[in-house]
Amino acid sequence: MTEPAPRDYTAAMLAIIDYQAGNQTSVRRALSSLGLPAFITGDPEQLAEAEGLIFPGVGAAGQAMGHLKATGLDRAILDLARRRPFLGICLGCQIMLEDSDEDGGVTALGLFPGHNRRFDRSRIERGRPLRIPHMGWNTIRSLKPSPLFEGLRPDDQFYFVHSYYPQPEPEDILAQTEYGVPFASVFGRDGLWAVQFHPEKSGPPGLRLLANFYGFCRKTALDRT
Repeated sequence: MTEPAPRDYTAAMLAIIDYQAGNQTSVRRALSSLGLPAFITGDPEQLAEAEGLIFPGVGAAGQAMGHLKATGLDRAILDLARRRPFLGICLGCQIMLEDSDEDGGVTALGLFPGHNRRFDRSRIERGRPLRIPHMGWNTIRSLKPSPLFEGLRPDDQFYFVHSYYPQPEPEDILAQTEYGVPFASVFGRDGLWAVQFHPEKSGPPGLRLLANFYGFCRKTALDRT
């Protein structure tokens, strides 16, 4: 029997989780622009072969969780997120928490304790009601160091589109953004992260963050060999 070729962990492969929630293609395009290898799949066996996982998403929490439960991807994600570097983006970020106020209340994955709240439209910002969704460019204020932040500057801006914001436990918050209220724009711990903004749509700073995530995945893969 021919021995399989040794795996090249210096070129770690990323998997983008396909759960019928939007922007997988734009994430892959951003990674491709960096020359980083990635594929899109909803197959748990293929996801398990990747050195790092990206959990993107746009849309509604209820519909997304319905698809995850119907396909068994919820169980696969709960397992893989504890064994591989993992990055949740926007809706993917929100459903890493326990629940969301969206759609009348949705039980989410519970990878982290915490909840998702709707921005308060009655809040006055600059003399007028807060506009919902929070859409456009905003900064993030780092509260704790993270490999994701390497090379980023305090004035770097990222692209947000969301009507609900994550409220994880304070010890898990890595960066905050101000929109009516301060909210967690990055939370997690080394190897398991969530960002409320869209790095794939955030120009050079967003690409830098994705490259930092890839670098962490590659290092983790090498450390396992």
